[in-house]
Amino acid sequence: MRKMNDSDGKIVRMKLSDQVFERLRELVASGELSAGDVVPSERVLMERFGVGRPAVREALQAMQSKGLITITHGGRSRVNALTAGIAFSQVDDIAKLLLSSEPSNVDHLKQVRHLLELGTVRIAAQKCRAKDADDLVELVEEQRTNLGNAEAFMKSDIAFHTRLALITANPLIHSITEMMLTWLFEYHSSLLLWSGQEHKTLDEHAAIVDFLRANDEEGAVRAMEDHLNRAKSRFTSSPQR
Repeated sequence: MRKMNDSDGKIVRMKLSDQVFERLRELVASGELSAGDVVPSERVLMERFGVGRPAVREALQAMQSKGLITITHGGRSRVNALTAGIAFSQVDDIAKLLLSSEPSNVDHLKQVRHLLELGTVRIAAQKCRAKDADDLVELVEEQRTNLGNAEAFMKSDIAFHTRLALITANPLIHSITEMMLTWLFEYHSSLLLWSGQEHKTLDEHAAIVDFLRANDEEGAVRAMEDHLNRAKSRFTSSPQR
């Protein structure tokens, strides 16, 4: 069994299941197992790696928890397509814990959002087509129907900004935007206070869409800057839970 050095310099033995997991991950990384491929059966893996069923099953469960495969009970497990969304989902629980345990990190995250969204809207203004603008208009109207329902309104807000990020055709920007806004808005009940400026938000979203439709980069950036600056007064950090 392979040995590894830990941070204290002690020699520790690597669990069989961890070794199987590493081998399976190498198969995915090398392309021997590609997206959509059926994962070899437990028996085949047992014979290939010379280990027992418990080690294989534990390794497969770890692969699923990492988003690398999908285990279907009663059917064959398959390899997932590797996407930015899968990668960022792996830090989801840690990010939520970080925000929950230290509310000041919400302000740090809002600062990151500010920087990201200004860059995003500039790229989106360059690439926006009529269909993109029409989709954003529909999302603004959907958000309008959620007036009076803070949670639904916030979810519509996420949908608007996420669709805007999609225009960049950069999957990393799209996934980061979606995750970041989800983390922010998930804590509105305890870390963020709703201020009742929903109509102003709708007007600002509509203005951003107009500049995007016209492929006006500078106008879109100014409109987004105004929107984000006002958002600072909409949301304020509350004491730690």
